[in-house]
Amino acid sequence: MSGKKIHFVSLGCPKNRVDSEVMLGVARRAGYDHVPAPEDAEVIVVNTCGFIGEAKKESIDAIFEMAKLKDEGHLQKLVVAGCLSQRHPAEIADEMPEVDHILGSSDMLKLEQVLTGKADRMLVGNPADWVVRASDPRTISTPGGSAYVKIAEGCNRTCSFCVIPQLRGGQRSRPVEDVVAEVEQLVAAGVREVNLVSQDTIAYGRDLPADTRPALAELVRRVADVPGLHWARLFYLYPETITDELVELIAHHPRVVPYVDMPLQHAADGMLRRMRRGHGGERLRKLVTRLRKDIPDLTFRTAFIVGHPGETDEEFKDLVDFVTWAEFDRVGVFRYSDEENSRSAEMEGKVPARVASSRYRKLMSLQRRIAHKKNATLIGRELEVLVEGTSDEHEFVQMGRHRGQAPDIDGQVYLSGGEARPGEIRRVRVTQASDYDLVGELIDEGEADHAPTLTVDLPKKRISLRVLQTDGRTMAT
Repeated sequence: MSGKKIHFVSLGCPKNRVDSEVMLGVARRAGYDHVPAPEDAEVIVVNTCGFIGEAKKESIDAIFEMAKLKDEGHLQKLVVAGCLSQRHPAEIADEMPEVDHILGSSDMLKLEQVLTGKADRMLVGNPADWVVRASDPRTISTPGGSAYVKIAEGCNRTCSFCVIPQLRGGQRSRPVEDVVAEVEQLVAAGVREVNLVSQDTIAYGRDLPADTRPALAELVRRVADVPGLHWARLFYLYPETITDELVELIAHHPRVVPYVDMPLQHAADGMLRRMRRGHGGERLRKLVTRLRKDIPDLTFRTAFIVGHPGETDEEFKDLVDFVTWAEFDRVGVFRYSDEENSRSAEMEGKVPARVASSRYRKLMSLQRRIAHKKNATLIGRELEVLVEGTSDEHEFVQMGRHRGQAPDIDGQVYLSGGEARPGEIRRVRVTQASDYDLVGELIDEGEADHAPTLTVDLPKKRISLRVLQTDGRTMAT
């Protein structure tokens, strides 16, 4: 390493990860090398999450933890960016004098001003001013030839518990051509899997002019048809009408994986009304039934909130019954927290924290049993696995993911019986299963000369980007 040294802590969701990767790209362009150990860095960037109480606490703790390195390490500049600083810039400025520069949720490119020494302390702008473009610098942090691609920014929904529109602005969809151009760049660099994300993916394109408005299915098809791409996956589909064309793509396109991530938030009619979700429990049952029927071998991931104001024992029972019936493959569970300026924060009927925690534990315990049962059915099956590299926990064990496992937020497949290179797609026979992870034996000879050559931007081991987790699995938003 010859340049100055920078370290990143990225908290929250995959959308935040993309923003962190843009800042990594900005830093590289400015002559900085990323270092995995924060004590070795001259500049540290904490990209914060401000979605829920736990995330805010984690962000604040990370800021104070990194600030100690001004006395104990080489740290010269501490930069705070993201949703928390967008939401509370004055408080951070007043209460955290250790922070040298404050960027908001759309100020990723301003990091270059910070690194060249030409920046004010307060750099928080309008959250609706920016959406990532194919021309922006970016350094991929996910290993093994996988990348997240953000197709839109912001949100136009009015869910009562959520303040994302205040933190990120209204919906801003990227043009199809720009998204495809980015995917082409990534594939040329060795990426084999792209994961399409936004705050409200099902609403993609609705903010664009009517005469040129693209459909989500059109975008997905264009992305999946990029030569050299192996898997394309969709995240954050709002539970409303999904077009037959999109369902057909997920079900039958050879490179669109049969994976649906759809945060449902609850299942009781009264709770869904209070949450302003625009639908009821029966509609959700019909939607789940349709997707299970029309998409063979579907992996269904969702998320729920427990302890929202007004949630009764009977409504929580409705949720438990729904999860029992649906047998989702993956579930993230949030304990509700009041968010300033949200409608839910003003509601009566607050649920005691101990009750919310009890409901959280019960729902997670139920889902853990479901997940284990589903994983057990894979024992003996042969699966395609995208090799990521060496396990974070076991340096002599390699790991990867099958198409039903998304990066960071789902489980792993631990590999035995041979050697594999990051970025390879290998045939694996599953031999063991746990609640979230699998063990499998390599049964093919590998891709030899046909495996991708990963560029410097595609790390064989994960760049250190910390993520907020609950119960050992990253929470979906």
